[in-house]
This record gives sequence, structure tokens and C-alpha cells, in this order.
Amino acid sequence: MEPLDRRRQPAKRVCYENKTRRRHGGCKRERERDPEEEGGREKRAYLEKDADGRNVLKFGIRVPAARGGADPVTEPSTQNGSAGKAGKEKVCVEQARAYQLEVLSQAEEGNTIAFLETGAGKTLIAVLLMKRKAELLQRKILTVFLVPKVPLVYQQAEVIRERTNFNVGHYCGEMVQDFWDSKRWQREFQSKEVLVMTAQILLNILRHSIVRMEDIDLLILDECHHAVKKHPYSLVMSEFYHLAPKEKRPKIFGMTASPVNLKGVSNQEDCAVKIRNLETKLDSVVCTIRDRKELEKHVPMPSETVVEYDKAAVLWSLREKIKQMKEQVEEACSASSKRTKWQFMGARDAGASDELHFVYGVAERKESDGAANLLQKLRSIIFCLDELGQWCAYKVASSSLGNLRHDERTADVKYQELYLTKIVDMLKCDLQQGAASSSKLEAVHGDVEEGEVIDTNSLSGGEHFDEVLGAAVADKKVTPKVQSLIQILRKYEHVDDFRAIIFVDRVVAALTLPCVLSELPSLKYVRSGSLVGHNNSQDVSTRHMHDSLSKFRDGSLNVLVATSVAEEGLDIRQCNVVVRFDLAKTVLAYIQSRGRARKPGSDYILMLEKGNKVHQSFLRNARNSEETLRKEATERTKLDPWTEAAIVASLEDGKGETYQVPSTGAMVTLNSAVGLIHFYCSQLPSDRYSILKPEFVLTKHSTGDVVYFSCKLRLPSNAPVESFDGPVCSTMKGAQQAVCLEACKKLHEMAAFTDMLLPDTGTSDKSDKGEDNETTDPIPGTARYREYFPEGIADFLKGDWILNTNYLLSTSLYMYIIHYSNIGFSTDPLVTQTSDFAVLFGREMDPEVLTASVDLFVARTLTTQASLVFSGVHHITSSELTLLKAFHVRLMSIVLDVDVEPASTPWDSNKAYLFVPLTSSCTKQIDWALMNEVLGSHAWSSPLQRARPDVFLGTNERALGGDRREYGFSKLRSNGVQKHPTYGIRGAVAEFDVIKASGIAPLREKLEPEGRQLLLADGYANMDEMDGKLVTAAHSGKRFYVESVMREMTAESPFPRKEGYLGSVEYSSYADYYEQKYGVRLHCRHQPMLRCRGVSHCKNLLSPRFKLLESSEELSDKTYYVMLPPEICLVHPLPGCLVRGAQRLPSVMKRVESILLAVQLKHEIGFPIPAAKVLEALTAASCQETFSYERAELLGDAYLKWVVSRRLFIKHPRKHEGQLTRMRQQTVSNMVLYEFAISKSLQSYIQSDRFAPSRWAAPGVPPVFDEDLKDSNLDNEAAEVPKASEHEERSTKSSGEEEVLDDSTSLEDGEAEWDSSSYRVLSSKTLADVVEALIGVYYVEGGTKAAAHFMNWISIPIDYDEAEANAARAGCSVPDSVMNSIDFEKLELAIGYKFQMKSVLVEAISHASRPSAGVPCYQRLEFVGDAVLDHLITRYLFFRYQDLPPGRLTDLRAAAVNNENFARISVKHSFHLHLRHGSSALEAQIKDFVKDIQSELDKPGINSFGIGDFKAPKVLGDILESIAGAIFLDTGLAADEVWKVFERLLEPMVTPDTLPVHPVRELQERCQQQAEGLEYRASREGSIATVEVFVDGVQIGCAQNTQKKMAQKLAARNALAALKERDSLEEESNKVAKMENEKANAFTRQTLNDICLQRQWPMPQYRLLSESGPAHAKRFTYTVRVNTRERGWTDECEGQAMPSMKKAKDSAALVLLEVLKQWDDIGTKAPLKP
Repeated sequence: MEPLDRRRQPAKRVCYENKTRRRHGGCKRERERDPEEEGGREKRAYLEKDADGRNVLKFGIRVPAARGGADPVTEPSTQNGSAGKAGKEKVCVEQARAYQLEVLSQAEEGNTIAFLETGAGKTLIAVLLMKRKAELLQRKILTVFLVPKVPLVYQQAEVIRERTNFNVGHYCGEMVQDFWDSKRWQREFQSKEVLVMTAQILLNILRHSIVRMEDIDLLILDECHHAVKKHPYSLVMSEFYHLAPKEKRPKIFGMTASPVNLKGVSNQEDCAVKIRNLETKLDSVVCTIRDRKELEKHVPMPSETVVEYDKAAVLWSLREKIKQMKEQVEEACSASSKRTKWQFMGARDAGASDELHFVYGVAERKESDGAANLLQKLRSIIFCLDELGQWCAYKVASSSLGNLRHDERTADVKYQELYLTKIVDMLKCDLQQGAASSSKLEAVHGDVEEGEVIDTNSLSGGEHFDEVLGAAVADKKVTPKVQSLIQILRKYEHVDDFRAIIFVDRVVAALTLPCVLSELPSLKYVRSGSLVGHNNSQDVSTRHMHDSLSKFRDGSLNVLVATSVAEEGLDIRQCNVVVRFDLAKTVLAYIQSRGRARKPGSDYILMLEKGNKVHQSFLRNARNSEETLRKEATERTKLDPWTEAAIVASLEDGKGETYQVPSTGAMVTLNSAVGLIHFYCSQLPSDRYSILKPEFVLTKHSTGDVVYFSCKLRLPSNAPVESFDGPVCSTMKGAQQAVCLEACKKLHEMAAFTDMLLPDTGTSDKSDKGEDNETTDPIPGTARYREYFPEGIADFLKGDWILNTNYLLSTSLYMYIIHYSNIGFSTDPLVTQTSDFAVLFGREMDPEVLTASVDLFVARTLTTQASLVFSGVHHITSSELTLLKAFHVRLMSIVLDVDVEPASTPWDSNKAYLFVPLTSSCTKQIDWALMNEVLGSHAWSSPLQRARPDVFLGTNERALGGDRREYGFSKLRSNGVQKHPTYGIRGAVAEFDVIKASGIAPLREKLEPEGRQLLLADGYANMDEMDGKLVTAAHSGKRFYVESVMREMTAESPFPRKEGYLGSVEYSSYADYYEQKYGVRLHCRHQPMLRCRGVSHCKNLLSPRFKLLESSEELSDKTYYVMLPPEICLVHPLPGCLVRGAQRLPSVMKRVESILLAVQLKHEIGFPIPAAKVLEALTAASCQETFSYERAELLGDAYLKWVVSRRLFIKHPRKHEGQLTRMRQQTVSNMVLYEFAISKSLQSYIQSDRFAPSRWAAPGVPPVFDEDLKDSNLDNEAAEVPKASEHEERSTKSSGEEEVLDDSTSLEDGEAEWDSSSYRVLSSKTLADVVEALIGVYYVEGGTKAAAHFMNWISIPIDYDEAEANAARAGCSVPDSVMNSIDFEKLELAIGYKFQMKSVLVEAISHASRPSAGVPCYQRLEFVGDAVLDHLITRYLFFRYQDLPPGRLTDLRAAAVNNENFARISVKHSFHLHLRHGSSALEAQIKDFVKDIQSELDKPGINSFGIGDFKAPKVLGDILESIAGAIFLDTGLAADEVWKVFERLLEPMVTPDTLPVHPVRELQERCQQQAEGLEYRASREGSIATVEVFVDGVQIGCAQNTQKKMAQKLAARNALAALKERDSLEEESNKVAKMENEKANAFTRQTLNDICLQRQWPMPQYRLLSESGPAHAKRFTYTVRVNTRERGWTDECEGQAMPSMKKAKDSAALVLLEVLKQWDDIGTKAPLKP
């Protein structure tokens, strides 16, 4: 076992790492191991805290403890790995038998009905026919395979997939929940070759003209005997097949085990008529086989056995008591106001409910009516009492009572519970009570021999075979019928692979009998389950059916108690016993159920009641009819002409009046009209309390002895028409169908139906894009949909003068001086001493740009406001322009670190302006002398003085550019000869001697300067003139500002140690430092050193870069200095103050360019508002500037929703709320707004990225991007060094500004893979947000007029006619009876407003569950009221809290505008007391909610703003919105008047101080910050939902509630409390350990490097072990080892997981130092300080 355990150990580790990856949601990668590291080196050194919190060095395999104590190791799966990989084997197509080929041959010649026994392989014939059809036509064919029942859809589709290569689709009602539109169906027809579906679906899509009969090549009908009367098979053929041109009809192939689906046939002619009817309906000929020998060889027939049972004795006493209760409930049911639509008509719905469920995929909405539901339960109990016995009836009653108590619906529960409790107590019994004596039972057991074969026997009630069963039958607790069933099953106890199907008629029997079988000791070998279909009140899902069949096939179940759903088509080859517990009703059922016994040697057992003549007669008739059918199929009887004519005429009788849409061909018939009206009502907006269905009022008319009927149709209150009157018809059913057909016509004319005759949802095809998720392609309007757009450049900047094509003419340029105004102070000369500049443009600038100022965040304590000041027009000659351009290029190439030459750089006329230096005098003129001096310098010939000197040094480091970083160094020693270290990312090859030899740095002899001169790399300089100079270090190419000349310090001065440095002294002097580290041998070692500060790269000064300090905090900025020997420095031709001033220019011009774009857009829109506000609406938050569009976007979103809702409400008075909502979505959705933005080219004006000077293009200086820098590996196996390559001396200055130094740790926004100055990426959601922000800005600055102007400009429809508005305000006509029932005075007093039109108020308080009586429900008013309240509240919060960040403003809006808050306001003002509704469930929920929140309402000034502990009925929030809509209409469409009323109603309004945080959100944010995995696990038991909260796999909180969302909220709240308590304890215990760690981690890597250098070891090797956690909370773990000369490689030392790579390396280095401490040679030769 031990080797096995060792093999499993790595698997455990892999499992843990995968678990970690899933928990943190981030990537986790592991580097490839060095080959030297293999060989079982799993053992590592690591530090672990002991009980006192101190670090202890340990060796072994670290197993990180999961947060909260979770077990970090997951056991490996015990499954065989190969089993999971093995794919499902394709079933081989068996060879077709002779009789199958015979039928196939006839099917190829013409339409055929295959009449073969179950199991004869009819489906294989159909498969072969599909293949032959495809081969014949030589093209893709469309085959539709119809089945009558849902389970067959899945079975037949799987068979076809296994036996063919066709692309097969399968479809049934529960898959088409929302009724796919034509586009979805067309995609299915184009992509699939075979479509297996229920006949209802094909009928439906044919009626709606989604597909035509002519498009189908082959139509296969499984169990085609159903094609009679109004079955969908029959309707498909009569309504579409027979009406299609004969040459375009599809081939028909029907399959059946009996062409007659009746109780039997009386004679041969009767059989011939019925077969001929089916043939005529299907336009086919019945085909069967004459020679049955081969068939019997392949299709074994089961042995048929009859078992008789005694008639059950009636328990009269119990039955009468339950019957009396049933009669009471029937009276209550008939008296109920919630009668079904058919009870008062005395007629049955023509398949409307079934059609809703099977055709349209929706269930008819019904409210829980206690009397009706209880009546159904009582009928089931009485049935069980009569047929199965008292004990089974008791089980059914107990189950019904238990389910009722766990039912979420609360309506009428107590009423039902009262009756069921009495019945349970009445029926309560135990099977073991009253058991017979043991002796008697023993005697009985001896009467039957084991394995006795059952024949036609008379089994009396006294022959008991089981101890429990004997007592039960004696006491009439179980009927003799059940007793006989048990006796049958006992005979198969020792049969191998026993599988039985027991057929019953009733669902309740199928669900009850398995309970009986499971409780009998003698049937322990029986594992039973139930199989019921969809046509029952239990509504068992297809998934449950599949589970039962799957378990039966694999042997988990060996007995299935099934209804008729198992009779047809289900292929269960393992079945060897079929028991007809209830006798079949038809010959077909008799034949088909027998066919379920597929296994050779099977038994078919029929249970008949002893002495029941009906049972005996049926059995004889069934056997005779089967023989008659076979004979007629082979020897066809010739019918007389009159009978033949009558059969053909019967096809015409089925045709009735139809309505067809000419444009599409969609049609509705008398047969389909009723179902279509029901479907229309089900699609109207509703809630759980509304019963939206049509109502029919029947009127009887008499004329003498003739009776006629007419029907009136009433639609729900939110339909566009209240009622329809139908014509007079001869039957009630015909009257109902006629009025529905008339209603369909009118609804289509009113556009309530589309041209496909489907309910209009308000959604156009254009908006049908589906939902965006990670598995689909991004959709326009979402953040994932991103596109590249060219960078926008204002037309003002364009100018051909920059090209300087005409050298003879002078150019008139407009000069604008950049004026700076400081806010704050700074004593740092590098911040305050800068040169002034001006910008030259080719035309005069818009005055609005000059009034704008640009805030530059140059230092922590200093902000500079830059603005442009016009300085006049300058006439520039051609030579002067050439000089200006050359200086501009030299200056900006250094500032932006782009190596370009003035003579060869390209110029672009789209961006024409130049930077010019100004004199320091008061006149501020162009400093021509400075430009000539700079351009005339010979220093530009040296590559080191130009931009990007790294190219010549062999490194990838940029002197002034974006990524200034040190990547470490290492010393390479070979044979005792010291080589110079490599340098840079990839490693430089140029040693300093090579640099000097190349001429880049001058080669000079040893010279000593004289006097106050300094010897530099390129000459001599006066030390008094060096302050402020810009110098270049020849050995590195870096540039520095000279802060001062250190006269008291030379290169021989001691090299300083850093404070807290633990290593030994390695460098004796500065000269020693430069020689060892860089190979620079200094000659003039007695010269004063230069104290310098590094030149930082050009920064983005538009974004605040400094943390705000509290007033109590001490300002302590760190400034880094570098001590440079003069002889390695070259003086740069550009003055330092000029470079510092020029580094501000990119930020200034970036803002100027943005303002110019905003001004240009403002002029295009054509409405005067400040350009600065337009710029704000164009600036995304990702720019990280002091302003963004988010606040304006919030206001614009609400205003846009409001004005669009207002227009739709006015222009479409007949559209219901659902249509209006979808139509609004088509106007305000992000996808539509994105298209509007593209149409107006808004993408060119948007500012979406944080400004990065390294990617900004100045005229003549295009940006350069470093591919090597982006793709390089930053984790070299080299030790890291401090921030700068030279030694840094840190000092603290009161006014020093650390941001002025090299900002190496803060990267810009990532460099693009190509020139992103020309193109940038924008998400489509950003464009949509900008449209909303512009609406908000124009609304704020110019009111409704400005906002309307902008929306008209961008083509958003918002206008309406006054006539339409007046019509919308008219309201409805309310009957006096309704008006008199409402207390208007009390309601208006609660609202605080007196209505002029009372009818509007009545509509506002009328729920859809209330019978209309001419009053519409409040849904339309709710639609417009929701929009107006959203707008008004958002506007109030926007102006009330103008300094509030956008995120907080959004939270305020969400807290104020939500249904939970509105519901509480409605209850507070007692609006719920005036609600007109007709739902007892709603009434009960409102009462419970009012009672629950009374504690909230009793506290003055307290408002949970919807985050309370109780979930409100949505209706309460809706009526507040509908009242707002009513006031809006009553005041003449005045939104401001609505606010006057609602400002009081909404008090107290949410404020930043009272804003609650939702516990779920708070917990999510907390876990994201802590990089913890958060998971909710929900379960439900009855009506109680339980939600558990797991953090990193450990349960932290739990809560229960009837509503899942409320349980989740309470569980999150409990988890937060537990986490806060845990955190407080951990925080206290970690304080001391944290201080020790911080002290121990100081300079650990540098100390390790120094030890390696001193001991002549290679540098330590670091390896990234793991990277985990989400993007916002990465965690890194490093290991380190070193190759010592004395003892070889050390153990690999693993550090702690840290949030940064540097800290992770520090942690690993600390472990290695502890290891080295324990080594004797280190302890003696190089002792380490603790």
C-alpha cells in the first residue's frame, strides 16, 4: 500500500491547487521546473508561526491552511479515468430484415402506413426511408418526424442520431417556453435535416406560417392511428396537407401497431371502413406483411395469462362520510366566484388548456382555489378507498395534507387542511394491526409451492401468503385486486434480471402502488417506481420520466407502475413481465401494452375481476379484432361506392371558416381560434394574483323547436378591447369558436396580433439579439462589444502651413502663451523653476477655449492652473518656421523619449501647432537665441545625448520614457577572472570599455582639473555653473538634474550604508562602487561629486496622483539623490528648466485638444451650452480625471426613460404595459443608443483612456512602442537592486516632492500592440453612456428645451401631438356602481391631491385580478408613473448632492427608487386600503406584510429604504407608481406638479448618512477585498428556503425564510457579523507578529545578494511558484535557492503568499537567510545579524 500512497500524494496537491483556482476565481500558473530541481525535491524550507506568533523554520511540504479552517486537500477521484474519457459508442445499424425491406419498397413507391407489431422495427424502416429519399433527391432534405407524446421526442431523436449522420433536432412544448419566433425556427430548419417534434408544435408553426407544408420533403407520423377527430395529426393533414398542391406535398410514412384506435371492430366491413378512413386522412395505403414466420422469429410474442381477483368489498361507513364531505365541497365550489369558464356553459373547452400547454408552451394561470383543489383530492381518496383499500387511501390523504402544509401558496390552505385532517384521522390504520395467528399463517404458507406457475386461477381472499398482507386483506385495508398483484410479483422472486411494468389507469394509483410494494417484507427484492405523463394535474416533468426510465433500464428499479404513457413507443427491451392491473380500454392499448414485453420468454398478465362480464367481453373482442385487422390489412374488402364517397366527403366536413393573413399566409381556424385567444390572454402582463383568461357568456335563443346559441367574449382588463359579440350558431361549441375567430380578426386589425397571428409583444426583429453572456459573441451595447476607432482630432488643429511647402512666403501664426497660476506652495526648485512656453496655431482660437483652465497636479502640495492667453499674430518666414520646427522636434523628442531627427521626421497637416520657448523678460517674446544655441550644439551628434540611448548601450531601458525600471544585476565569475555584470531586461553586451572604444563616450587620458573646473566626460565645466544643468551618465544613458556640487565629497569618500542594512560592507568608496558594479575605473578621484536627481519620464498631470492627507498627518516626502563622479557625465544641450517646463506641455495640450473637440461638437449640435460641460459628458471615468460623465449619465438615463415613456404612453393608447415596456426598450437600450452615437460619429469626440504621454503624438514626434518591453520576462533569475542603478542617498525634506523623481513603480495604461495614438478601443456601452450623459448635461444647462433639441438632433423620437395628449388624458368611463364604492375624499386626503378626473384615480387603484366592469387595470398608469418618479427622484438627488461621487449617487437612487421602498410608502399612507382587486391570496399577503413592517412604521424618521427584513408584495409598490401616473395625467402632463405632491409622500428621503448597504453587496465587496471565495447554497423544504453562506469553503452564516432572496439577505447579514467578530480577534493577535515580520523583511534580498557577492556565489535563483486570486487581489508565492561552493544547492525555500512580487521574493529570501544562519561556514566566515 505504501507505494500506492506515494503515487497519490502529488494528485492531492494538484487537487488542492485546482480548488484554489476555483475559489479565487483567478488564474493560477506554475513555472516549469529546472531539471536540476527534479528528483523528489518536494521538501522545502519555509517559515511557520508557532503558538506565540513567532516565525519558526521548518522543512517539508507546506500545506497552506484554508481560510476559516477548511480542509485544503481534496481526495482524488476514485473513478477510472479512462471511463470518463470513453465516448458514447455509436449503435451499429442492424441489417434490415426481409419484411422491413418489403415495407420500405412500398414506402418508396407511395405514401404508406406500416402496420407492424411493437418491436418489429418500424423506426428502422423510417430511417432507411430518410436515407433513400436523400440519395434520390441528391440534396439536403427536410424530414419532420412527428410523435404524439413528449417522451417519444427524446427517444426517437436519439435513435435517428445513432443510426444516421443527419443533423437532428428535437422539440417539445417545454422547450418552446416563450414560443420561438420565425427567425429562430428558420435557423432550425436551415441547420437541421431531421426535426423530431410533437404534432402540436408542427400544427402551430404551420398555422402561423413559420413553415409551409411545401417546404417538407418527408413527413413521418409515429403512432399514426391518432389521426382522428381533432387530434393534431388529423388537423395537420386536413388544414395543410390536403390543401397543398399535390405535386408539392411531402411523402407520408405512418407507423402503427393497430390502424384502429377503438374498443374493437364489429365485423370485417366495419374494420375496412375504419382503415379506409385512416388511409384517406393520411393519403396513404396500409401495408403489412403476409408471411408472419420471419416476423415471429424476430419479434417474440409474450405468453398471455389471465388472473382473476375477487370483487372488492365497499367500506360503506368510511365512504359515506367522505362522500358527504365531498358534497359539501362541491357546494362551496359551485358557489365560488372563481368558477372556471366552462362550468356555467355546460360545455368543455375545445382543447384550449391543452393547446396552451403543448402548443404554446405555457400553462393556464389559475389562482389557488381551495374548494376546487380539495374536490380533486377527495375524488382521488375515494377512488383509492374503492379500488386499493383503506390503507392506500390513508397514504394518499396523508401525502395530500403534507404537501399542502409545505405549499408556498397561502390561499385557502386552512380550508383544505380542515377537511384533510379529519379524513386522515378517519382513515388512519396500520397494516400489522389485527394480524392472523402465526399457526394459521404457517398453514397458509404451506399451501403454495415455490415457483408455482400462475394460470387462470380463482384466488379467494382467504389465501394469504404474507403475514402483513393477510391481516390487511382481512380488515379490508387492502383490496383483493392489490392482493393478487402481490401474489403475481412473488412468483418472480428468483427470476434473473426481473423487470416488470404494471399498467394502471389513474395517476394516483401509479403513485400509490410503489408505496404499498415498498412496505411489504415479502417483496424486498422489488424496487419500484412510477412513470406518469404530462396529461395530469401533477405536472410531472420530462426529467423525472427520463430518470425513471433510465433507472429501469440499468436495474436500479425493476418494477414500473405506469399510466398509458408507457404504452406507446417507449423502447424498454429489458422488460420481461407486463401486468395489466387495470384492463386496457381499447384494442390498441391491449396490443401496445403487450408489446412492452420485449424480452424472449416474457409474460403478459391480464387482471380481470371475477364475474365481470364487461372485462370478459372486452378481452374476447380485443383478440378477435386483432385477427380481423390483420386479415383486412392483407385481404382488402371492397366497399360500395356510397361508403367510399362518404369517406372522401368526410375530409371536406372538417373544413370550416378561416381567417388568413395575405402577406404571410398565417391562418386561424375555428378549431384554433379558442386556443389562440387563450394564448393571447396568457401573454398579457400579469402577476401571480391575476387570472388572465377569456370569459364566455352564453345566450340561448329559441325559434319554435329550433335552439340557437350566441356567445359574448370578455377579455382581461388590460386588453385593448373589453368584449366581442359573436354570431348565432347551432351549438354552444360553435358559438364559442365563432366569437373567438371574430376576436382574432379584430385583434389583428388593431395590431394586437402580428402578421404571423402571434400576440404583439412590442419587440421588433431588429432588437431580437438574445442575451449577452460569456459563451456567446459580444452584443452591441454591452461592455464586451469593443471596436477600434480612429482618434478624433479637432478641425481647428488642421493646417497645411506645418508642411512648409512654399519656402518663399511667410506664414501668419497665432501665438498663445501658456499662463500658469499656482495653487499651494513648494520650495523644491525642480517644481517651481520651469521655463515658459507658447503655442503657435494657424488660426484664431474659439474664445471659449481661452476661458477654460487646466488643473495640473505637479506635486503633492502644489496644483497649477494652466490657461492660454492670446499674444498676437506673428508673421513667420520660411527659415524661421524651419528653425521652430527643428527646435520643437529636438525638445519633444527628449521629453517624450522618441528618437527622431528634425530633417526626416514626418509632419501631419491634421495636427498643426508648435511649441516655442519664451524669454524670461516681461514681454514674453519668442527666445530665438535659445533655440539657435540649442540647435547649434555639437552634442546632438552623440547618441547618448539624443532620445533612447539604450539602443546604443545594448539595453531595453528608456532614458526618459514610459517604463523606467531596474531589473537587477548579477556577477558572472569564471576561472577567477571578474567580468562586468550584465545590465537591463535582456542583458547588455556593451561593457563600459566598449562604450568608450565606440566613441559614444570620449576616450581621455588621466587628467586633473584646475581651479574651479570640473573634468566631465565631454570636456571641462565651471563648477559654479553646474547647478541646474541636465547631464547624461555615460555608463547608463540616464539623465539627471544637477542639484549641487558636493565640494566636501570625492570619489574616495566612504560609501555609505543604508539605515537598517544587515549585510557586510562591500564597497569601500564611491570609486570602488562604480568599479565593481559598472566596470568604470575613475581617474580623477579627487574631484567633487555631483549631487543629482533623476529626470523622471513625462507624466500625466491631469489626474490627481497624490493621496489626500488628513490635517493631523505629518507631511513627509522622500527625495532620492544620486552621487555621480563628473568624469562620467555629459552636459546636455537642453537646459534643465526648459525640459521641466516642456514636460507639462503634453498634459496641457491634451486638455486643449479635448476642449476643441467639445467646442466642435457643441457647434454641430447647435444649442448654446458651456463647452466644458460637453467635455464632461464626453469624458469616461477611466480617464481618471477630476470629472467624468457618470453623474450626468445617471440623470440623462432617468430623463430619457421618462420622455420616451411619455411619448409611447400618449401615442399608443391601445398598447398594454408589456408592449410599452418593450417598445421603450427598443428606444433606450444601450444597443440602440450605441447606433445613434455611431450615426453622429460621437466616437471621435469621446475621451475614454487615461492620458499617457508615452502614447501621445506631438506634431512631428510620433510615439514609439516597445514590443520587447511588453513581451519580456520580468522575473529574471537575478537579484533585484534598489530603485535606481546608482547608489541612492535618501533624505527627508519638508518640501521635497517624491513624485518629481523617477516614477518607476507606476506604469501608464499599458502600451498598445501598434500605434494607438491613431486608434483606440471603445466599448459600445461607453458610446451609449455618452449619449445619456449628453442628455443629462443639456437638461442641466438648458432645461427641457435643450435636452429635447439634443435628442431630436441624435434622432431619438420624443415628440407627440397635442391632440394625442388630450385623448390620453381623457381617461375611461367608470360605471356609477364603481364610483359609489370608492371613498374618494379619504383617498385624496391621503394622497394630498384632489383629482379633477376621478376615473383616472379609479384606474390607478384597480388591479388586474378585479373584473374589469369597463375599468382598465393600473398597468399603463404604472408604466408612465414609474418613469416620472424615477426622473423626479433622480433629479432631486442630482441637484441636492452636487458634490457626491457618482457611485454614491447611484446608491442613493437605487435606495430611493425601488419597489420595496415604494411599497412601504404605500402602506405608510394607507393606499393599500383602497386597492381594488379580486384575489384572496393578495389580500392575505398584504395583511401579513402590513403586520410585519409595523415595527418599521412605528419609528419616526426611520426608513429601511427597501432593505428591511420583510419582502413586500409588488402590487403595493405598483400602486404608488400608478397614482403618480394618474396625477401626471390629471395635471395636464405636468411632471413638476407630480413632484409637489410626492415630495411630501416620499419623506423621509434617503440621504448619504441614512443610506443602507445591502448585506449581500457588503459581504461580496468584503470578500473581494480579502480575496476570499464566496458561495451561497440554497435549498428548499416545502415552503421554507434555507440559504447557507460559505467563505473559502467554510460555512459562516445561515438563515431561513419563505422567500429565497430574503433568506439570502438574512444569511449574508449573519455571515457579516461572524466575520467581523473573527476579524477583530485576528487583528489583535497579529499586531505583534506583524511588527516582527516588517522588521525581519527589511533589506532581505539585498542582504542575500551581498552575502553571495562576498562568498563568490552566483546570485540567488527566484522561481514563481504560484499566482492566484482574482485580478484585483493577486497573491504571489516565490521560492529561492542558491548554489554554494562549499555545499552545493540549498533547499528551495518557499515564502508566504504576498500581494506583490517584491514582497513575495522578500518573504522567500527571509527563509533562505534563516537556513544560511544555521550553516557553520556562514556562521564563522560571514556571520549574519539577526
